[in-house]
Amino acid sequence: MNKSLKSIKDWHRYSIACVVLLAGSLPTYGEQATPGYNHKIPTKIMTPDQVETPIGTLRFFDGMPDAATVEKVYDNLDLIRATETFLNGIPATSIEGMRLGFREMGADASHKAIIMDKLLDSSPLFLTGNTDTVYCLAFLELDKDGATVVEIPANSGPGTVDDAYFRFVTDMGTPGPDAGKGGKYLILPPDYDGDLNPPVGGMQAEVDGETYFVSKSSSYVNLLFLRGFLVDGKPDVATAMFKNDLKVYPLKDAANPPKMEFISGSGKSFNTIHANTYDFYEELHTVIEREPASLLEPQLSGLFASIGIEKGKPFNPDARMKKILTQGVAIGNATARAITFRPRLEGFAYYPDSSWGTGFVGGSYQWLKEGDKGARNLDARTLFFYQATVNTPAMVEKMVGKGSQYAVTAVDNNGDYLHGDQTYRLNIPAKVPAANFWSVVIYDPQTRSELQTSQPFPSKNSTRDPLVQNADGSVDLYFGPTAPQGKEANWIQTVPDKGWYPIFRLYGPLDPWFDKTWQPGELEVVN
Repeated sequence: MNKSLKSIKDWHRYSIACVVLLAGSLPTYGEQATPGYNHKIPTKIMTPDQVETPIGTLRFFDGMPDAATVEKVYDNLDLIRATETFLNGIPATSIEGMRLGFREMGADASHKAIIMDKLLDSSPLFLTGNTDTVYCLAFLELDKDGATVVEIPANSGPGTVDDAYFRFVTDMGTPGPDAGKGGKYLILPPDYDGDLNPPVGGMQAEVDGETYFVSKSSSYVNLLFLRGFLVDGKPDVATAMFKNDLKVYPLKDAANPPKMEFISGSGKSFNTIHANTYDFYEELHTVIEREPASLLEPQLSGLFASIGIEKGKPFNPDARMKKILTQGVAIGNATARAITFRPRLEGFAYYPDSSWGTGFVGGSYQWLKEGDKGARNLDARTLFFYQATVNTPAMVEKMVGKGSQYAVTAVDNNGDYLHGDQTYRLNIPAKVPAANFWSVVIYDPQTRSELQTSQPFPSKNSTRDPLVQNADGSVDLYFGPTAPQGKEANWIQTVPDKGWYPIFRLYGPLDPWFDKTWQPGELEVVN
């Protein structure tokens, strides 16, 4: 007997403790221990020796994957990450595609701008560009130029600066802080370390005796995207406004700025769209290598790094990885096209029982659910950037009588894709709620750019085109390879054996658009 047990009471306590310890090492009453264990192990935490999955049979020795399984799951992991890199990298490569296209046209410095002086026709490849405004675009190179000044003319339409991941930096012109009166903007580089600390969207400040609207970008490369409105249906006034009064120059050269150069993009065949092949990853690597490491959040940078796209390191995948990346971009491209042309997103549809939807699902230019505290709607972001460019709060805010609003569809009233060899009718009801004008432009689903036909402008504009109205004031538009007899004025040409899809735009949208008491008709086959 243990000498420390001085009494029967102590012995009794000792005996109970021994029983409890012994019981703790055995299965409880009526419970059978899992083979190889002292206790019953929950089945849900165990891995069987063999599992059937969509990527094949996976085999394990006591939870440890065999060699074939290891190879299979790593290939699958790389494929998943390659696909996710495509879907999440589109904003960056979309900007990069535009930059490369501009350089091809000779716009290789910030004071060299591409201007659609005769409007954007179907020759250049631009993601869902419109035929209704004069575009003037340039790329800022803050790593080369440092803080850069942009002088905006008075009466400029909606303008925006976006960073290298297509994030909003500031608005200009009508929706910007100059409110259409013109002014000087100063865009600071990401490595600026002075006293200015502007919020998103910018602030007014005095620098070297001049008053600027100051913004700071997260990237070196930035897209300057300006629009000018037609006057009497012509681009001449807006073109002259930009050519005479737009100036872009480094702040350090303010006393002697370089002379602006304007390169016409109208009627020119050049590409501004990112690759949908393996080249996509090369484009993305260029962006990541050029921009500061702070451009992206660590989670996103980590995704890109997981497939070999990492700042400061060469992108040189081996044959195995290159094959997987090629498969990943193919799957990613197909996924983006499903999201774009067959969206399942809640909030896409403008109206019940209608195919028309919004390109800005959720009403957030950051694609956040429930405001700034919500999760990011990744598919909504893909839906937008796979077919569109320019990101600004002005595109989602309710701005009655200002800015623009958009509706898009890829199907007819039966839910079928639109075919170029058929003829369709679209009714635009009377009293369209647009203070300025409305338009319909049609696009090629392959390029998401204007459909190329014998009509250089595949569109109709309520002020530029002499449309024939119905007795009730509505307008019927017709789409097909040939014009229906007597409907030539209201006809937009399509291409047999090709698809197409329209975007309906309102410039200066009014309350009936926002409260949905007015809506466009559906596309109906008429032959």
